[in-house]
Amino acid sequence: MKISFIIPAYNEEALIEKCLKAVLRETAQAPCDTEIILVNNASTDKTREVAQTFHGVRVIDERRKGITRARQTGYEASSGDLIANIDADTMLPPGWIATVVHEFTRDPNLVALSGPQIYYDLNEFERSLVRVYYASTYLLHLTITAFRKGAMLQGGNFIVRRSALATIGGFDTSIEFYGEDSDIARRVAKIGKVKWTFALPIYASGRRLREEGIIRTGWNYGLNHFSVLSVHKPYTKTHQDIRV
Repeated sequence: MKISFIIPAYNEEALIEKCLKAVLRETAQAPCDTEIILVNNASTDKTREVAQTFHGVRVIDERRKGITRARQTGYEASSGDLIANIDADTMLPPGWIATVVHEFTRDPNLVALSGPQIYYDLNEFERSLVRVYYASTYLLHLTITAFRKGAMLQGGNFIVRRSALATIGGFDTSIEFYGEDSDIARRVAKIGKVKWTFALPIYASGRRLREEGIIRTGWNYGLNHFSVLSVHKPYTKTHQDIRV
């Protein structure tokens, strides 16, 4: 088993070092083969230069800005059996890879795996609101998977089997931002099991929640999730670029 990390990065020079250091710490102890691909997604800062200082990180360019285009480019350039999709503002906690390997090894029917984000730069009250949101979305995941209407994946913290991505035709590059994870979850759920587990957290920046507000951000994600499930495309066509 080989895991390919795909990390889209648009103007992430402020946070990409923390992300790559955390991934490299994990891969150094990984019980499987790994590769790390950073997709420099039309950055105008020093994202590429910073990433190139890390031995073991392959940097490729995708000049068409957009999260799905970057993920697709990384997927096409990768060779792993599992495609681990994380974001440039995330950090893997110890044991993340071991959990992934365990879950996919024990269940050959598992096609996708995901877990929550822990927003390390939010205060305790804000993180408690996020936990309530995750509790409700987990119940939603159980409901829609039971009725085979889709599933839930957390963008920035999900792993998909390469064979499953190939079967569904990869990422939908017409989706700019909102709903990209819901779209993948909906399509791969048709061919296998999609699992959400709180045993697979990842640390992430809460900059979007802090800038837009937790309630508004939750509403946007929820609205577009249901839109993807019902009409197979997101409701919101635009999004705000938020950087440190």
